[in-house]
Amino acid sequence: MEKQQLRDAYKLYWLENGKAPVSVYAFCKIVNIPETAFYDSYSSLESLERDIWLGIFEETTDQLKADEIYQQYSAREKLLTFYFLWVQKLKADRSYILLQKEKFGFPVLHQGQLESFRKAFYKYAEELIREGYQTKEIRERKYISDQYVHGFWVQALFVLRYWITDTSDKFEMTDAAIEKAVHLSFQLIGENTIDGLLDFGKFMFTGKQ
Repeated sequence: MEKQQLRDAYKLYWLENGKAPVSVYAFCKIVNIPETAFYDSYSSLESLERDIWLGIFEETTDQLKADEIYQQYSAREKLLTFYFLWVQKLKADRSYILLQKEKFGFPVLHQGQLESFRKAFYKYAEELIREGYQTKEIRERKYISDQYVHGFWVQALFVLRYWITDTSDKFEMTDAAIEKAVHLSFQLIGENTIDGLLDFGKFMFTGKQ
């Protein structure tokens, strides 16, 4: 059984049972494969869970890499486009993700599941930051520049948290939050900060675009 089939079967189990299988053995019995076949792909159920999140990220970035228009975007535009597409991809697994939220107190205790995704996102963000240096969108600052990538990861978690709790039609408020967050982050690591801080603060406290 291929990795994608295992991931789909695992998510289906969650959707139908509201919890994880009790063991790899129990999961393999459900999907009718030898336990050794599972270990050909994953070392544990936890590694499968991590791969679900990584898979969503890779599906997003693979689509973007194939888009010639995306390649012409500025670093800021690329990050915006990534978030918008990533959220679209997440929608396909929203019910699974919400079940995970209820069980683990998403995402504070969910960091283990996000680890593979986090590492891949860091590489993506580092590339955007390098591009930003070249285009002067991002200002290099002694002792601070190394922290930019961590800031982008916190921003990704913010987008995820916001989307999970968003009850607006078509998740319109998430789209607005993405725009505000990305605009603010590029002001913070660019030249000007005050306008972005005020605009983002107003959005978060009033929920107004």
